[in-house]
Amino acid sequence: MSSLNASFSQNISIVHPEYFFIIGLTGIPYSNYYYIFLFIIYCITVIGNSTVLLIIALDRSLQSPKYIGVFNLALADICETNALIPNMMKTFLFDSQYISFNACLVNMFFLFLFSAMQSLTLVVMSYDRLIAICLPLRYHVFVNNTNMCLLFSAIFLFNFFIVAMMVSLITRISFCKTNVIQSYFCDHGPMYRLACNDNSINKIMGLLYTSLYLIAPLLIIILSYLCIFYVVSKIATWEGRLKALKTCVSHLLLVGIYFIPIFFTYINSFWVLLLYSTPNSRIISTSLAYAVPAMLNPIIYVLNTAEIRDKIRKVLKNRSALTGIISK
Repeated sequence: MSSLNASFSQNISIVHPEYFFIIGLTGIPYSNYYYIFLFIIYCITVIGNSTVLLIIALDRSLQSPKYIGVFNLALADICETNALIPNMMKTFLFDSQYISFNACLVNMFFLFLFSAMQSLTLVVMSYDRLIAICLPLRYHVFVNNTNMCLLFSAIFLFNFFIVAMMVSLITRISFCKTNVIQSYFCDHGPMYRLACNDNSINKIMGLLYTSLYLIAPLLIIILSYLCIFYVVSKIATWEGRLKALKTCVSHLLLVGIYFIPIFFTYINSFWVLLLYSTPNSRIISTSLAYAVPAMLNPIIYVLNTAEIRDKIRKVLKNRSALTGIISK
């Protein structure tokens, strides 16, 4: 009976505020111009990734395992950007910095879910390049449309479970000190650090998320490319080596623009905590790390992929020809 009473008293001691206050950038004049800049990035991201999605969806010749990966990355980019930037516009440009407890958790869930999808999609794309270069004769056995669809479905379910568990554990935290979030969205780290009860499980989930979606993917991608470089080094001619490596350029660029900014963000966050400085630098670096790669991904694929470039040229040529006929 006493243990039941203890459990009951522990449950009723958990305090959830009705609203959180998202602080954003503080003490910086003309900070609204930065949010407008992010909105421009958002528009380019949506237009670019929507174009890639439409081209792949409408052209049957591009519905191959490689472009299933590109399609999923573009979809994750759009969803992640929509979970982040429109909320920032509403919060800071229109002075609506209060967000309800449940809406905050929903915002956190979708942002971390699609960020996780971006990371693991890059891993799957490295697997595609690994099999294509190291086991070319067995490529269609290991990598085909069915296998890729099943793999991405399994990844989505896995990510859904991990992120849902991470977000749901926030409800165990008691926010009795403050409801001010030192970030520009409902970020997991700044939120669980507001706890005035035990938040060790939340710290563990934060480390698990970092391990699963930052450290492990990067290590797998590095190992994949070490195998690729080893196999390429065995090719007799320089022309053959360059031809093989050329197929990896787009993916390597995507990996670089995704992981490098995030690592700088983590390093910057460490210094912010260590030196007790203002969170402005963390907010700027994190927002750029989330927003810029999603904008650059479709640009990289359009510039480096002949098939997509050819389809865009064909569409533009047909459109200009149709406009010329109508004008006559």
